Amino acid sequence: MAKSVLISGAGVAGPALAYWLGRFGFEPTVVELAPVLRDGGQAVDFRGETHLTVLARMGLLAELRRIETGGSPMTFVDERGRELLRLPAEFAGGDVEVLRGDLARLLHRHSLPYAEYVFGDSVTGLTETGGGVEVTFRHGAPRAFDLVIGADGLHSTVRRLAFGPEEGFVRHLGHYAATWRLPNHLGAAPGSVGYNAPGRLAAVGGDHRDPAKAGAFFVFAAPRLTYDRQDVAQQKALVADAFTGLGWEVPRLLDSLRDAPDLYFDSISRVDVPTWSTGRIGLVGDAACGATIGGMGTGTGVVAAYVLAGELALSRGDHRTAFARYENRLRRHARRCQKGGDRTGAFLAPATTRGLRIRNGLLRRRFVMDRMLKEGQKVSTIALPDYETELGRVGA
Repeated sequence: MAKSVLISGAGVAGPALAYWLGRFGFEPTVVELAPVLRDGGQAVDFRGETHLTVLARMGLLAELRRIETGGSPMTFVDERGRELLRLPAEFAGGDVEVLRGDLARLLHRHSLPYAEYVFGDSVTGLTETGGGVEVTFRHGAPRAFDLVIGADGLHSTVRRLAFGPEEGFVRHLGHYAATWRLPNHLGAAPGSVGYNAPGRLAAVGGDHRDPAKAGAFFVFAAPRLTYDRQDVAQQKALVADAFTGLGWEVPRLLDSLRDAPDLYFDSISRVDVPTWSTGRIGLVGDAACGATIGGMGTGTGVVAAYVLAGELALSRGDHRTAFARYENRLRRHARRCQKGGDRTGAFLAPATTRGLRIRNGLLRRRFVMDRMLKEGQKVSTIALPDYETELGRVGA
């Protein structure tokens, strides 16, 4: 029976998987490239009965309720700051919205009794043997594990090493997104206020806890760009070039970007992998079926972690059976969720002035908004086993 499991990535899906594996009797180790848990980040949300059920089974729902943001209303304004459209908090915030850093800390804390964490290191090589996987690391000594799971996001190292180059699995959807923290000199309230020009969105929102802090969120249309993902100065220049010359508060926000201590910059993309496992190596979360924004990736990642751990437990560590059941249960559901991310860039930053007018006009109609909210609830729902009950029945 497979017992030792290496998980690459300590974001959301990785710690969630470590929690369930440990609870079901496995021995998970989580390796994370960052030296500490990543702080900050945008708000993330859970929506629908399935997401909330898994969180409740983890014992997290009540605590998430205590730290939730209350949702993030979105307001779109013209160049003079006059309101054009206001979207309610539940549109982007779902049933529970929390800051990504808060969620990561909570998942880490709940999984810590069950898992070994190794920060500041990453996987560099995977060699499958008859009884396991030999793993080499950037800094640590080589180790052997029964199974390896890539929970390391859109640009997954495990996926690259075991499945092939990223270009075969990650599809650029025509837009880029950037976020950074800044002093709240604009007096922004929680949520976001955004200004559009064709193909571009510049938005800012106050911190949900500290009114002296704020976060910027920029989206712009562009073909696939060539840049160094480790070169923050280059990425800042790309953002500045895309927004130079715009009005509203854009010049002040770009001024804050120059000295920003942190920057998230990436394409809006989706991940499609023909199969989520090969031999003793599997994928979970964004590494398997990511959608950068708007594809319910956080909720899908937590649900997938629960299902993967549960199927491994039910199959008594038989990875072939477990991987097949895991993928058969979730692949169609994940694809439905991903479709929302396909439209995110065009929704946030329509390509033309006419497109902006159409978006704003449609979303001012309450029945359109209600339909979109109901569709989101429907798409996120899937029937799941109660694995602890199932394991009790089979005497696991």
